[in-house]
Amino acid sequence: MSVYVFGHKNPDSDSIVGAIAISYLKNQLEDEEYIAARQGDISDETKFILDKFNGTLPILKTSVAGERVYLVDSTDKVHFQDDIDEATILGIIDHHKLGDIMTSTPLECWIRPIGCSNTVVKEVYDALGVDIPKDIAGMMMMAILSDTVIFKSPTCTKVDTKAVKELAKIAGIENYKELAMEMFIVKSATAGASARDLNTKDYKPFDMNGEKVGVNQLEMIDISALDDRIDEIYADMVKMKEEEGLHTMIVLLTDIMKEGSQLLCVSDDPSKIEAAFDKKLLNNQMWLEGVLSRKKQVIPFVQPQFN
Repeated sequence: MSVYVFGHKNPDSDSIVGAIAISYLKNQLEDEEYIAARQGDISDETKFILDKFNGTLPILKTSVAGERVYLVDSTDKVHFQDDIDEATILGIIDHHKLGDIMTSTPLECWIRPIGCSNTVVKEVYDALGVDIPKDIAGMMMMAILSDTVIFKSPTCTKVDTKAVKELAKIAGIENYKELAMEMFIVKSATAGASARDLNTKDYKPFDMNGEKVGVNQLEMIDISALDDRIDEIYADMVKMKEEEGLHTMIVLLTDIMKEGSQLLCVSDDPSKIEAAFDKKLLNNQMWLEGVLSRKKQVIPFVQPQFN
């Protein structure tokens, strides 16, 4: 019986590459087959990575009842298939807070407070003595550079930078920062994207003491490219809040060059968001200097307002 490896809904590069890398690793060590999977369409950034390093698109897997699975890049049930409780979870590799996933059997678990799940995957390869293939090393390197915003994110650690340098050597990439900038140019492209496309590009829902809070993040080289679309984006946020049954919807427009984020908010109680960052919303917006990480600089401040 096969084991399916996948990350969260609305998959980013870390979850897609993680599924590929973990599947390869486990297939070198186990008799059973591990299959890389995904829960949705990939982003242009992820397609760039797969194309650059000859990656195979993981299979789409939207139901897992009765299956054996291995999770990457989240431990929150809301980020997985609706029937995740009916699956047997064999393992988890993650770099986020511990969520509400529960298991009925013992499992393999690797969780580290570092910048990217693929950095943890790299450590697992090293610990188990498995060589990383050149193309998989390249994909893992790019996933780490994406998640750490080319080492600018406060989530980035020395472990992440060391992993990138070692993976770049395996992949034969000399100027990995130049390649990462190419990736972020692709990631920043918004031409032809609808407001809903933008609002769901890296969207994650969170359960905050019984209230549903949705947070989307757009990482761009220059967020001013969206200046004339802010009203359109906000109008769709209002619609999405109602459709998803959200208490609060937040969109972070993160400028990786200015190293900060413009926060857009629609909420049943905007004062919670103002209290979280000790700033007033002006026209439903606020600039957050130095904020690049949803995981470390947004969720930990918003969550206590709902406790």
